[in-house]
Amino acid sequence: MTEKSLIDCHVHLAALPDGDNGCFISPKLLRSPLFRFLLWKQDLSPADPGETNRKYLEHLLTELRASRHVSKAVLLGMDGSYDQAGLLNQQHTDFLVSNDYLFKTVRAYPDMFFAGPSINPQRGDAIDEVHRCADAGAVLIKVLPNAQHFNPADQRYKPFYRALVQRKLPFLSHVGYEFSLIGKDQSVGDPDRLRLALDEGVTVIAAHACSYGLILYETFIPTLHDFARRYPNFYADISALTLPNRFRMLLHLRKHPELQDHLLFGTDYPLSVFHVAAWGRVGLDALGRMIRTKNRFDRQVEVCKGLNLNFRSFGELVSGRSSYI
Repeated sequence: MTEKSLIDCHVHLAALPDGDNGCFISPKLLRSPLFRFLLWKQDLSPADPGETNRKYLEHLLTELRASRHVSKAVLLGMDGSYDQAGLLNQQHTDFLVSNDYLFKTVRAYPDMFFAGPSINPQRGDAIDEVHRCADAGAVLIKVLPNAQHFNPADQRYKPFYRALVQRKLPFLSHVGYEFSLIGKDQSVGDPDRLRLALDEGVTVIAAHACSYGLILYETFIPTLHDFARRYPNFYADISALTLPNRFRMLLHLRKHPELQDHLLFGTDYPLSVFHVAAWGRVGLDALGRMIRTKNRFDRQVEVCKGLNLNFRSFGELVSGRSSYI
């Protein structure tokens, strides 16, 4: 693996509403212990949205530029929840990072970011938004069904998936349990709900490598193996797999090299990267290197490579190259 050769396909753009950016956060989420912890950890304050948004981006850019392995990141937006008429349902939306704000940020730092806008297929203009985002330079579309209140297996979304195929946009979907946002339907985090998109020919990226996210309970392992065997258009990112609630999947993947051809590098920034999965499984020198590595992008590389987990860069997916990182 050469230095600065990786593109991280799973980095979140976070923003508070400043009156002009089209973003939204519910009062309930703003008061939640997890969100307040994330603000504290990033040294951010909800009292000054403009300054908080600037500092979040500054922290991200500083860490990304300092990485020895990662050169660019796919910056992800977050769409809201929509009602049966296809209109934004703000009452059921906890967090929204608008595609316009996302593209504005990416245009300001084209050397550091690619655009990964979010489009809930339930929205009335979903197909038009696919084409608008593709024309603006999107490299994938990101969704979080649990929080956006839609079922990816709904047959009504076939035209949406066909638009993704037409514009050659991969579909990155959260998989498993969702902790960060509230008001969720956890059942739609089942990766089997992505089968419709795969059958329509969409390049699907299952976030968190199909990990369920509840400590040692990994109910989606059979689906992961089935998709890897059946669909050449199926990929899974390794974001968040070092978290204590997901690392059982990380340990499973290291024993199954036949799955690793489908893995893409990702971190789930701004979440932390842990080295506990490597304890007792790597030498002391390797473990010491992981502990000393404070950069989250680089620690993700060190932990996964130390556990003999191979993965690809998102750049290979969009360029058609096939070699391992």
